[in-house]
Amino acid sequence: MMRVLAPRSLDEALRLRAAEDAVPMAGGTDLLVHWPVRPETRERTYLDLWGLAELAGMRWRDGWLELGALATYWDVIRDRRADRELPILAEAARQVGAIQIQARGTWGGNIANASPAADGVPVLMACDATVVLSSLRGEREVPLEAFYLGYKEMDLAPDELVTAIRIPRLSRAVQRFVKVGSRRAQAIAKVGLALALSDAGWRCVAASVAPTVRRCPAIEAKLEEGWRPGSPDELIPAIRADVAPIDDLRSTAVYRERTMARVLFHAWPDGGGRA
Repeated sequence: MMRVLAPRSLDEALRLRAAEDAVPMAGGTDLLVHWPVRPETRERTYLDLWGLAELAGMRWRDGWLELGALATYWDVIRDRRADRELPILAEAARQVGAIQIQARGTWGGNIANASPAADGVPVLMACDATVVLSSLRGEREVPLEAFYLGYKEMDLAPDELVTAIRIPRLSRAVQRFVKVGSRRAQAIAKVGLALALSDAGWRCVAASVAPTVRRCPAIEAKLEEGWRPGSPDELIPAIRADVAPIDDLRSTAVYRERTMARVLFHAWPDGGGRA
């Protein structure tokens, strides 16, 4: 039998998280998609966070943008400041399902769902986001790039909740997000790529090509050097140094590797894609 716990405050949610074997739930967009085909999901206890005002919305600070864990994709899409300062977030948000999903799906849920094909995670990681984790023991921050330990494995203790995401407000000369799917909208990514350049250097993040979303240090080194590829094939050694593309029901490893090479080639700055 399914049980749903509905805390009325973050403190109550943390107490329930510590005491119960309950699955945190926010927008429920991924859970409900699998509901008809995964009967075991109907026998769990869920911790419904949707009503917690402490986790909602966006907060602009002097040094960072804080997204509450319940901030939705639509919150970012309609925020003019985000569209000016962090357009890469808005671009990714617009490619997450239909408007109904954008209005219900949350950035915190996208992180905690730990899908290697996530759309929100690569752009957050490219912007050096950190994840705020809270429990009755206190609060800690983990760089998003270090949060995933393996497929569906996270640096998240059984008594912790994702409560916010913090993005440093740096000057970014480049912000690009590319998603390749079976159609332009309302499709899960076969390959996702986020590129950003700030005072902290280049960030290249790949999605849907490995068991987790991950940064690509070999590609970032090529970008830092100012190297220019003459063809997509010239990027493959760096791609192989960073990720081991996977086979699954949506695509093959070979397709993912070659598609990532083509996407990178055409997104490459100052000459890439012109050969």
